[in-house]
Amino acid sequence: MSPPYRTSARPASTLMIQGTASGVGKSTLVAALCRLLRRRGVRVAPFKAQNMSNNAAVAVDGGEIGRAQAAQAEAAGVPPSVDMNPILLKPEGDARSQVVVRGQVWRRLSAREYHAARPELAGVVAESLARLRARYDVVVIEGAGSPAEINLRASDLVNMAVAALADAPVLLVADIDRGGVFAALVGTLELLEPVDRARVRGFVVNRFRGDRALLAPGLEFLEERTGRPVLGVVPYLHDLRLPAEDSLDLDGRSPRPAAVLDVAVVRLPRMANFDDFGPLELEPGVRLRYVARPQELGVPDLVVIPGTKSTLADLAWLRTCGFGTALLRLAAAGTPVFGICGGYQMLGTRLADPDGVEGAVGAAPGLSLLDVETVFAADKATREVVGQAAAHAGFFGFAAQLALTGYEIHVGRTTGTTAPFAHIGNRVDGAVSPDGLVAGTYLHGLFHNVAVRQALLGALAERRGVAWTPGNQGGVDPYDCLADTVAAHVDLDRLYAMCGLPIAEKT
Repeated sequence: MSPPYRTSARPASTLMIQGTASGVGKSTLVAALCRLLRRRGVRVAPFKAQNMSNNAAVAVDGGEIGRAQAAQAEAAGVPPSVDMNPILLKPEGDARSQVVVRGQVWRRLSAREYHAARPELAGVVAESLARLRARYDVVVIEGAGSPAEINLRASDLVNMAVAALADAPVLLVADIDRGGVFAALVGTLELLEPVDRARVRGFVVNRFRGDRALLAPGLEFLEERTGRPVLGVVPYLHDLRLPAEDSLDLDGRSPRPAAVLDVAVVRLPRMANFDDFGPLELEPGVRLRYVARPQELGVPDLVVIPGTKSTLADLAWLRTCGFGTALLRLAAAGTPVFGICGGYQMLGTRLADPDGVEGAVGAAPGLSLLDVETVFAADKATREVVGQAAAHAGFFGFAAQLALTGYEIHVGRTTGTTAPFAHIGNRVDGAVSPDGLVAGTYLHGLFHNVAVRQALLGALAERRGVAWTPGNQGGVDPYDCLADTVAAHVDLDRLYAMCGLPIAEKT
């Protein structure tokens, strides 16, 4: 159970995690600190002023936020709120993004237009941060990219501008696995303005492999050169599989070579919510592959078309690169095909965007594997759902009558099905083909339902005539595993003291 909300009128203490670049582990370290502070009885919340990601989640207040902030809230043991990520940029290509403000679509802006909107958005950031600081004891703030991007300094909404707003001490993180860690830390510090440089209290070296003793000369040099301590060297953590912000994080993942079931996910250019498939990766005997070329498909046991930020554009890409033909061929040969959100829309007969909701005005025929049509509309569905899988003959009857939970984030209205995939209250969701081999749904998070996931994999194994054993669902909480590792390799007491965090005595 999470601690109750604070009643003190004094704003929460703050700590900010910034990095030398994108992808150095800021989100993971924030999640670890949220779990560690929660263990100490501290009411803690994450905050990231501005996030750029198509991997989104639905907050309890009904809006959408970055998936990483929802994961950090889970680590903190508190419900995710739109105030934890007040500005979410969802890239649409061609230097434009959909701008989500406090969970709701605000505008579609080019990079230049977005930077011009800074004064208005700065107020949004300040208000959300103030609300969190009124409700919690500590707010752990995450930066984005690097604070040393000189060209972005004037329009900064997420790094040192937020540190100044919160009067937050800054911990600077670098990824040693990339190489050049000392140059990255010293260089970042040198490029900061003096007032910002003074906010940096110490360093964390992340993703280290090997003997720490070999690092000693470099760490000593770093502390002498900068006058700041190295508070920890965190080892490289394999297969932690926490939700990622960017599909680039998939590049370092290797599918299991020895597996009895093969699931192929089409890696769309604008793929969204790819953490839908994380639970499949963790099941034993399952080889989950993200395929970017039709030649990589082979003959998998299941093909999945995932969600996308730009459905018509990615549908055109499917056809141009040959994926469309390959998918139709596999479906005709009896391979089950499953579409989620935008992937579900692509499986229909026609998609139309008469108002240019997703980009340019246009329409296109779908893959015609499901007898449904989609029209895009400006009102966006963002909600958590509870429902039940519908009963069907054929392969997608595997989930019949199973309870399921998930969430929706989409702008399309899809009609025409007579065989829904699920019942959500008094409405239906998704569709299943007459032969039971093709299905689609708007529900993200479907495979996080243990019964649904294992029923799917069991049905695939039965179809293949192979033995498959479900994994043990009582394993270690990944946030606890992460927190234990950080606690073992970071001087937390010194960190808490340096940052003036209100930490209770250990019990």
